[in-house]
Amino acid sequence: MSDALRPRRSVLYMPGANERALEKAKGIPADALILDLEDAVAPDAKPEARERVCAAVQSGEYGAKELTIRINGLGTEWHEADLAAACAAGPDGIVVPKVNSAAEVARLVDAMEAAGAPEHTRLWAMLETPVAILHAEEIATASARLAVLIMGTNDLAKELHAEHVPGRAPLLFGLQACLTAARLADKVILDGVYNDIKDDDGFRAECVQGRQFGFDGKTLIHPSQVEPCNEVFAPSDDEVASSREIIAAFEEAQAEGRGVVTVNGRMIENLHVDNARRILAVADAIAALG
Repeated sequence: MSDALRPRRSVLYMPGANERALEKAKGIPADALILDLEDAVAPDAKPEARERVCAAVQSGEYGAKELTIRINGLGTEWHEADLAAACAAGPDGIVVPKVNSAAEVARLVDAMEAAGAPEHTRLWAMLETPVAILHAEEIATASARLAVLIMGTNDLAKELHAEHVPGRAPLLFGLQACLTAARLADKVILDGVYNDIKDDDGFRAECVQGRQFGFDGKTLIHPSQVEPCNEVFAPSDDEVASSREIIAAFEEAQAEGRGVVTVNGRMIENLHVDNARRILAVADAIAALG
């Protein structure tokens, strides 16, 4: 399955130092997991967490979930050991925080190749600083091995001195700039986390906003967020039915040599057909997860 079609509706951070959490993650219906060696792990626990996370990736016990490892960032004392261990473990992706330039992407890709990372192990880059926002296009287009961009909205808000408010007005420029860069480069892009795990309505509203913007999915901090996120970021039954109707009407019109196609009173053009086919491809990919 291509990177663009692989479902990543829900991408759940799991603390790499917590053995019980890694065990619990096996039964959580998230599309992907980020086994975290960075923020969720205290400095003195990082070596042990590194071993535990790499063993989890190699265990074969997580079913169809996409498994990634978030390593510590460039310039930290743990980065090189994290990267070498992650490359040897061969996860689906290596998540790197605070990627700020195309040069850093190139450096990371070179290091992955030198460490023998298997071909299926892709780079996932977190965009979470003002410089990353302003250089999102060059980051997104820097390497074919870069598959996924992740919004680091907590760090971005901190760097901007912005408040977390409903609707995320202070962050809209950054979100839209990175989304535009991702679409330009044909990369997957994930929305940032929602911090209040008890605010179900606020979380759902932010999921809906993210999907309306065009994000492929959302990063999550708690298992309770997985199922509502999966629901919001999946095509609805009505969308699937409408997409099939649009494609059928368009193909019928082409076969009959008609240049004008309408469905339920709406004029249908190639762009509507392309979008309908994308929706059906996403729905099929989700269904294939079982």
